Amino acid sequence: MLRYAAIDIGSNAVRLLIADISKSDNGFSFKKNTLVRVPLRLGDDAFLDRRISDRKVEELLKTMSAFKNLMDVYHVSAYLACATSAMREAENGAAIIKKVKQITDVDLEIIEGQREANIIYANHIEENLDIKKSYLYIDVGGGSTELSVFVNRVPIASKSFDIGTIRILDNQDKDETWDEMRDWVKENTKSLKNLAGIGTGGNINKLFRMSDEKDGNPLTFLKLKSLYNQLNSHSLKERINVFGLNPDRADVIIPACEIYITLLKWTGIKQIYVPKVGLVDGIISLLIEENLR
Repeated sequence: MLRYAAIDIGSNAVRLLIADISKSDNGFSFKKNTLVRVPLRLGDDAFLDRRISDRKVEELLKTMSAFKNLMDVYHVSAYLACATSAMREAENGAAIIKKVKQITDVDLEIIEGQREANIIYANHIEENLDIKKSYLYIDVGGGSTELSVFVNRVPIASKSFDIGTIRILDNQDKDETWDEMRDWVKENTKSLKNLAGIGTGGNINKLFRMSDEKDGNPLTFLKLKSLYNQLNSHSLKERINVFGLNPDRADVIIPACEIYITLLKWTGIKQIYVPKVGLVDGIISLLIEENLR
């Protein structure tokens, strides 16, 4: 069995996806075998102190060692490990990458916002889009939000903004960045009719599951707003106990809702599709394209 692995070192959590690759008449596809998520919260250090603390570096090294052992046990033949917003901003990011290589033999790459967006596109969600609609693709992370506009299934504009869930919780989001995002969105969607949203990331996936919508159906703006009001009327402790949210999801889900709701308001979008893919899925698709096609 051919297996690939993807590692996503995000601002909130670090993920490892091990996927089984198979070939059919339509080409290569993959099935998720193992997904491990560790809530390291590197963003708290990076956005407040501009460096990752020694304690968090130690935890990251232990996590990468564990991931390396899992990849070895599963006989993974190719992998790609990407670090995003938190590591981009940490002044000791390059030193951490060297240390990870030296101690765990895992090659890490700090990727820019545009490459992050491109990897997410490798999921080829555009193949399932309605040709009659235009789409605003929204990927919300802990440190940044990647936006893209699709017309006729082709991305015509994309940009990464330093607005994310951990950044908002730490009060490190700036008014001018919100203004820049609003202007960009309005400029790039003003002439588009029949605009729908596409949302990716752990928070929108969780919100979709909480909505009880059937897979493939969109989440409506009104339902998203209703979920937000419901969650926001409870304390952090209640969100964990009443809704069964993980502690590291229960706080970030509120700013995530705020980002999605704000973007939908600015554009007048009434429905958002949630394909349940993210950076790790995109990495696997990219590895297939690079190694097998």
